[in-house]
Amino acid sequence: MQPPETADQNVPQGPVDASVVPRFAGIATFARLPRLDEVGRADVAIVGVPFDSGVSYRPGARFGPAHVREASRLLRPYNPAQDVFPFGSQQVADAGDISANPFDISVAMAEIEAAARFLGEHAERLVVIGGDHTIALPLLRVAHAQHGPVAVLHFDAHLDTWDTYFGAPLTHGTPFRRASEEGLIDLEASMHVGIRGPLYSKGDLDDDSRLGFAVVTSEFVEEHGVEAAITRIRARVGNAPLYVSIDIDVLDPAHAPGTGTPEAGGLTSRELLRMLRGLADLRIVGADVVEVAPAYDHAQVTAVAASHVVYELLSAMAPR
Repeated sequence: MQPPETADQNVPQGPVDASVVPRFAGIATFARLPRLDEVGRADVAIVGVPFDSGVSYRPGARFGPAHVREASRLLRPYNPAQDVFPFGSQQVADAGDISANPFDISVAMAEIEAAARFLGEHAERLVVIGGDHTIALPLLRVAHAQHGPVAVLHFDAHLDTWDTYFGAPLTHGTPFRRASEEGLIDLEASMHVGIRGPLYSKGDLDDDSRLGFAVVTSEFVEEHGVEAAITRIRARVGNAPLYVSIDIDVLDPAHAPGTGTPEAGGLTSRELLRMLRGLADLRIVGADVVEVAPAYDHAQVTAVAASHVVYELLSAMAPR
């Protein structure tokens, strides 16, 4: 990689060359990409949000961004599945982490929103690594400010459209209810994928539908296959500006043990990556990958999956 003062500003700066600097050495930016301050402006900025004060069960997702960056060292420049160079056809850079108050969720949400707006002045799109799923709300506020109501494609074991937990309206189980109530999402184009497991009542599904979401369950994928799921996703989203929000617990605990609220019967990592490849010609305006909790991860299984999820999102965003 050329140093920034001599680099051709018309040519994206890519990752550190693994044949020159070993993968286990150097600064652990995502995929060993340049920092945003080194390139000045990016088509896509990777940013961490180490915040997990909104969790309802296992804590630890505040350490997710660093864990995913570490696992991303093995990613390579060419994606054969999508036939694209995600770091060569667009400038991708690591913007570091957004600092958020760990003791006051409302203050933290305001800080995340303000920081994301600022980063939007230096990058066309953001891909955010969490952190818990509460952070999706301020990110959707920023996406809405830029694009109007967005289609939300939400991969998760859980609906995350509950009202409150212990009277708290801002938690990792409520962001999409708040987003719908605030008018941030396209009620005709939003969808959950991978939903499974027990609910509090059947009314949870009725509420969710009223809030603007269709559902592709994990059982639907098992019964009808990945291609049928992709067909339903594309029909629902259409040409709307698309925000993709991925809770890593959409994967079965066999593929992602390091998460806060694991549920049996989830997608495989292969199924999720294939679905993301099916989004390549849609209007993706932003994304997040959340709920990686390193303390429960073994041999970086969850972090490796999450790093590849980010890689496929970046590939889907890349110009053809």
